Amino acid sequence: MSKDYYKTLGIEKGASKDEIKKAFRKLAHEHHPDKNSGQDAKFKEINEAYTVLSDDNKRQQYDTFGSADSGGFNPNQGGGFGGFDFSGFSRQYQGQNGQSFEFDLGDIFGEFFGGGRRPKKGANISVDIQLSFKESVFGLQKEINVNKEKLIVTIPPGIENGQGLRIPGKGEAGPAGKGDLIVRIWVEDHPVFRKEGYNLIMELQLKLTTALLGANLDIDTLDGRIEVKIPQGTTHNEILRIKQKGVPDERGRRGDLLIVTKVNMPKKLSKEAQKIIEQLKNEGI
Repeated sequence: MSKDYYKTLGIEKGASKDEIKKAFRKLAHEHHPDKNSGQDAKFKEINEAYTVLSDDNKRQQYDTFGSADSGGFNPNQGGGFGGFDFSGFSRQYQGQNGQSFEFDLGDIFGEFFGGGRRPKKGANISVDIQLSFKESVFGLQKEINVNKEKLIVTIPPGIENGQGLRIPGKGEAGPAGKGDLIVRIWVEDHPVFRKEGYNLIMELQLKLTTALLGANLDIDTLDGRIEVKIPQGTTHNEILRIKQKGVPDERGRRGDLLIVTKVNMPKKLSKEAQKIIEQLKNEGI
């Protein structure tokens, strides 16, 4: 019987990609081995489920052949799957944000259905890397040490918290060759910015007078300091869009910076300010 990846992540079979990602993030934080309550076996199970369900191709294969109730696989047939031998058949696919992964269908179907008749590769090695929010947005190259070997890991722009990168052949040695290196990425929160797809979101506090009269303000972004025009009569929770200051995609194109205005109402007014407000009131403002 194959593993129920939907049950592992606590989601329905028709769950969207966002629902899959949210479920994975929640469980990954809860069960990460570095935490006191973390469980290494459970964390690996969660990661395995997310790896399959987050990719359209792998999810389709799993939904077609991998469900425990699918009946599309006979474990007694030769070769492991419908008479076909998938051993040695590998494929590369594009994940989110253009990230490339390699997987071996022989390994996948052997893992799904227990058809591990051929020699196995060595164990995978898992390494965690902590990134700043800015590093996760723009990507970078990181040097890590694995088994006394220095490796340069290329981290693509826009990588998500908890996402993994697979480097083939850099794991433990085994009868059928070396396993893989799994680099798990953990992203620090930013005090100002958050990601929403390829857009960056931030809040901007405005004085009431600035909102009423408008102004040009200098603000700090991940690209450095820029000038932003605040239109006259800007309201609370209005969104100002700064184009191409967001997260890069796999082609180098960038999303936008979305600035959510927060108009601060004064809690106390001087007598002079009250007179001015009364005058505005008399003018119907």
